[in-house]
Amino acid sequence: MKTPPTKSAPTNPTAPASHNPPAPKNAPPESPVMYETENDLKLDGRVELNRLMNERLASIVDLQMQMKQAHWNVKGPNFIGLHKLFDEIAEALEDYVDTIAERIVQLGGIAEGTVRSAAARSRLPEYPLAIADGATHVEAVARALSTFGAEARTTIDEANALGDADSADVFTEVSRGIDKWLWFVEAHTQAAK
Repeated sequence: MKTPPTKSAPTNPTAPASHNPPAPKNAPPESPVMYETENDLKLDGRVELNRLMNERLASIVDLQMQMKQAHWNVKGPNFIGLHKLFDEIAEALEDYVDTIAERIVQLGGIAEGTVRSAAARSRLPEYPLAIADGATHVEAVARALSTFGAEARTTIDEANALGDADSADVFTEVSRGIDKWLWFVEAHTQAAK
C-alpha cells in the first residue's frame, strides 16, 4: 500500500514573492514533503529519519565548508601539508554529503542541502574566521571533526531505533571516515605533547 505524500500548504513558485507570504515567526515547522515510495519503512519512521538526516546533512555541509575555510587560510611552516590535507578532507566530505542526501531521497524525503539551510540547521560551532596559524587550524579542524563524529555515532543509534539498519550503515561508514580524518589531523599535534 502506498503512503500518501505529506506536504505543507502549496505555493505558486512562479508568483512574485508577495503572493507567497512567509510563515509567521512563531508558526510550527512545516511538515516535510514525503514522496510516495514502495519502501517498506513506515511513513512516521521515514518522516523522523528525514528530519534527523537533514540535520546531519546541514552539519556535514557546514563541516565541508569549514574544511575549505581552513584550506584557504592556513599559514605557517606546515602550510603545504595542511593546505593539501584540509582539501582532501573537504573532498571526502563531499562524498559523505552526497551519500546522506541520496539516502534522504531514497526514503521519499527531500534533501535540504543548500548553504542557507545548513547555516540555519548545523549543530557545529562556528569556525573561527580570523585564525591563520597552522597549529590553531589543526585544533579547530580536529574539534569540528570530533563534534560531527559524535553526531554521526548518535545517528547510528537513532536510525537503528527507527528500524532503519541501512541508514545506520550509512552513518557507520561516515563515522569511520571522520575518525580516519581526525586521526590524520591530530597526528600533527600528538607527538609534541
